Amino acid sequence: MGRHSVARHLRVEVDAYDAAIRRFIPGYEAMLGVAAREIANVAPRHVLDLGGGTGALAEAILLAAPGAAVELIDLDPEMLAVARERLGGYGGRARFREASFDDPLPEADAVAASLALHHVPTMEEKRRLFARIHDCLRPGGVFVNADATMPAEPNAREPVWRAWTAHLVSCGISEERARRHFAEWQEEDTYFPKEVEAAAMRAAGFEVAAVWSDGPMVVAVGKRPVPG
Repeated sequence: MGRHSVARHLRVEVDAYDAAIRRFIPGYEAMLGVAAREIANVAPRHVLDLGGGTGALAEAILLAAPGAAVELIDLDPEMLAVARERLGGYGGRARFREASFDDPLPEADAVAASLALHHVPTMEEKRRLFARIHDCLRPGGVFVNADATMPAEPNAREPVWRAWTAHLVSCGISEERARRHFAEWQEEDTYFPKEVEAAAMRAAGFEVAAVWSDGPMVVAVGKRPVPG
């Protein structure tokens, strides 16, 4: 993947990201809570947070799983700087790596991603990423992906876009600006159907379940089976 800039992509300053993302994403707080809970369920020692951003998901995991260290992996140095400040009180439990999803992944008990993997542009690339995530996990580990999805059929997509627009409007963003946001985001974002995402995770070797959804947002959990 090329270098990704949140400030350029979302048209917000990095310092304003946490406030903006709550306006942009339906059920954002609930989504993070569910993702952190699913990670904590496996009592991990080492968690990778792909596209860790400002550290919101990492902080939720650190709070939910007190025995875990979380390694944030992100290409955007500005976001990692904000995350370092946010997570400074967690000491060595919070670790930071400026790197790409394409770089080798260290062994882990759990892998998490929140609103990050929609930057992978093709399903073939995403299948390869899912396979690498599976292979870096210890048996019994989990991969938790919290992200936007979109139905395959155009007639099914439009109600989802309308609901997403209504969320932005309820947060004080005009309908016209909401639609422009969507067009801008899709310059870099690709939203696949949740069924296609789940099939790709299963092909990588995961046992898959969707555990939460709110409009286009889905939290999918993939477990690496324990042999035997």
